[in-house]
Amino acid sequence: MQSDLRTKLMQALSKANGAFISGQEIAEYIGCSRTAVWKHIEDLRNEGYKVEAVRKKGYRIISAPEKVSTSEIQFGLETKSLGKLIHYQESVESTQKIAHQLANEGAQEGTLIIAEEQVSGKGRLMRSWHSPKFTGIWMSIILRPKIPLHQAPQLTLLAAVAVAQAIEDVTNLQPQIKWPNDILINRKKVTGILTEMQAESDRIHSVIIGVGMNINQQIEDFPEDLQEKASSLFIEGGEQLSRAKVIQRFLVRLENLYTLYLQEGFMPIKLLWESYAISLGQVIKASTVNETIVGKALGITDAGVLLLEDDLGTVHSIYSADIEIQ
Repeated sequence: MQSDLRTKLMQALSKANGAFISGQEIAEYIGCSRTAVWKHIEDLRNEGYKVEAVRKKGYRIISAPEKVSTSEIQFGLETKSLGKLIHYQESVESTQKIAHQLANEGAQEGTLIIAEEQVSGKGRLMRSWHSPKFTGIWMSIILRPKIPLHQAPQLTLLAAVAVAQAIEDVTNLQPQIKWPNDILINRKKVTGILTEMQAESDRIHSVIIGVGMNINQQIEDFPEDLQEKASSLFIEGGEQLSRAKVIQRFLVRLENLYTLYLQEGFMPIKLLWESYAISLGQVIKASTVNETIVGKALGITDAGVLLLEDDLGTVHSIYSADIEIQ
């Protein structure tokens, strides 16, 4: 209940677009007393928001703290469903772990789990993910698509496109996607995506998309063994970014693509993914659990499987592998 009131309060202040909105208008909008409005405003101030209050005019937000808290994300959020319910903690083991628990408990589609820091973040193939405090975006979102099980990997590629589009929205950088879901800028990784599924043999209960984005890190923030491979939007673009705004753009892009996908299928998503793909037409080395294949990347199938043609003309289907561009 409290989270619903906070969401409506942020919506009311956001819709005012920097103008004053009276306590009475806010109270009517969110369905509570003016005294309750005042208490919620005080809570915002305690979180670091600068809220101006003028007699007979009302309230307006002057500035927001540089956090990725529920209030900051929801202030100005333009989605219909994604991110309307947010679970925020300053430090967690893993947002994916919390997302699995919430999904099991029936959390609604679009629920966002976000933290300032992960101490046990994980990526693909059970690798750890470096998630330092107040520098990047460490989040997981719960989706409940009514699609066959075999189509679930398509959502990984969809999320990668959403990240690339969001980066273009907030920077002048040109992101590229390395199959299946690494986002690169100048051939250095700035984002990783991990998609996990809860399902029975005949239906999907939930798909949990975990996203780790390097936003404002400087090069010394990365361990030495990552400094040649990883980067951040700040390092590549030279500009500090509002992490909340990046999240808002990602949620809008993800919601638009997800709606398109549910209405029209994977083909429009596939075409968008291929437009960002760095590896198509390139000779790459794919290292799977059982073998290493070198070949030309022809494209992806409707299931998101990478097709590699070797020197003998044999086309290999790559379902999971480490990819190196030769």
